Amino acid sequence: MSSFRRLLPSANNLIVFEAAGRHENFTRAAEELGMSQAAVSYAIRALEEQLGVVLFDRVHRAARLTEVGERFHSDVSAGLSRIGRAAEDIRAKGREVNVTLAASTAFASMWMLPRLARLREDLPDIDLRIQTSVRDLDLEEEAIPLGVRGGDPGNWPHYHAAKLAPEVISAVASPAFIEQNGPADTPESLTRHRLIWLEEPVRQACNWPEWFASAGIAYAPKGRRLAINDYVLVIQAVLAGEGIALGWNHLIEGQVRSGQLVQVGGHALDTGHAFYVVWPRSRELTPSAARVRDWLLSQGEKPAIGHDGTG
Repeated sequence: MSSFRRLLPSANNLIVFEAAGRHENFTRAAEELGMSQAAVSYAIRALEEQLGVVLFDRVHRAARLTEVGERFHSDVSAGLSRIGRAAEDIRAKGREVNVTLAASTAFASMWMLPRLARLREDLPDIDLRIQTSVRDLDLEEEAIPLGVRGGDPGNWPHYHAAKLAPEVISAVASPAFIEQNGPADTPESLTRHRLIWLEEPVRQACNWPEWFASAGIAYAPKGRRLAINDYVLVIQAVLAGEGIALGWNHLIEGQVRSGQLVQVGGHALDTGHAFYVVWPRSRELTPSAARVRDWLLSQGEKPAIGHDGTG
């Protein structure tokens, strides 16, 4: 191995040579590498002296690779590329324990947070990073391995999709609201109560007229209404006794089980859609990301840990 040190040029000179050969211009190579043009010329000259050949024909404001220079540049470029890929693979393995999940704020706070203690217990060697957004992120562009989306996987041809939970929507209220405002046992009875509306800024979501229509009731809102553009705030308003809202069952199950919320109206809308764990088809999941995906899917059949510690 010691002979390599005598025979092989310095790594720095090879990197300079690769850039200079790619640009066929020492000045542009210097700008790319953050060096002076004189330093690039010195490195190339040192490389030529060590190899005993001329690698560039110097012409006015350019440097053309010689025939031997072209052959050597091809080999050097391929070798540096392989080294770069190997280094990136090592870095990726070092980052494997950090897995990012893209999701809505509602899913992150109402589905994921109640299960974090279970995640730490089941996957103690993995650090989960949750990235929320008002819109579905492009996982390929953002280099995010996993996401949660609601809808139809046929609309996401560039992603694998595994079903996490069906989209089933019930009306929910706080026990105090029902006690103060009277029973809400049927869909018709809900029309006489104060309803809270979710107005999603980007994602499409079921609204009250659609929910009532699924129960066979034509409903048109009358007068003023409370509308909120964030689902977490919608549920907080319900908990505060401000009215009745639509509750996505997979999100509000913990509050219903603990008694903080009650399902009212005697009707649930199964939209036929679902919520899915998705990941790009363009690249394989790391082992850690695959473990998080499988863990998420396993939790789809388990209740969240309620505020009373149950679940």
